[in-house]
Amino acid sequence: MVLCPVCDAEIDVDEDELDEGDTITCDECGSELRVVSVDPLELEPVEEEDEEEEENLGYEDDEEEEEEEEDENWK
Repeated sequence: MVLCPVCDAEIDVDEDELDEGDTITCDECGSELRVVSVDPLELEPVEEEDEEEEENLGYEDDEEEEEEEEDENWK
């Protein structure tokens, strides 16, 4: 059992199933939490900037290509 660092609610997780870097969601407040340590189990809130970076991985090249195509269409 571990406490949510955002709302202090108890989170029921199987600690043996978690690895550093995994993310879980607090059932009480809905915060996304990252495992920073497994012994002892320690969680930290995932920053919004981190989420945006993860979502954008691999998409930057596509966006640049689309912008180049749009620029060519204006010519």
